[in-house]
Amino acid sequence: MAYVARERAADKASRYEEVEAEILAVLEGEPDRVARMATVASMLADAFDDYFWTGFYVVDPAKGDELVVGPYQGTLGCLRIAFGRGVCGSAAAERRTQIVEDVHAFPGHIACDSRSQSEIVVPVFDASGDLIAVFDVDATTRAAFDETDRLALERLMAKVFAA
Repeated sequence: MAYVARERAADKASRYEEVEAEILAVLEGEPDRVARMATVASMLADAFDDYFWTGFYVVDPAKGDELVVGPYQGTLGCLRIAFGRGVCGSAAAERRTQIVEDVHAFPGHIACDSRSQSEIVVPVFDASGDLIAVFDVDATTRAAFDETDRLALERLMAKVFAA
């Protein structure tokens, strides 16, 4: 059983490497942050069957402690999320990736779509280290995300937004 899990993780890591190269090639020379976010959300949503909702919540510069929905793929997303509220707000407040195997067990989870079962949220920083957004992925299966996802998504966000 452990061998099967390692094999799946290796396959997932390999797929992340492929899609990362594709995303970086498409974005080469594109300076607009919204275009970059839209492209990342679209290409990742298309690359992984487990990705049910894929997108960004952007730090609202007028408020500083609130996220506003940005480019995404999927059903209707929440429009605004306060720092510290739900999985996205926790990732923003703590400035660290959140992996939630069962969203229904997460205290204060915000249910934008009842089909969501698990979630990963990665903070997104600019070149100066300022938090600019969080990248949120929901899945309709429990425990869809793991350390492979965390490492790959953190690396991709750094290459796309902090470079």
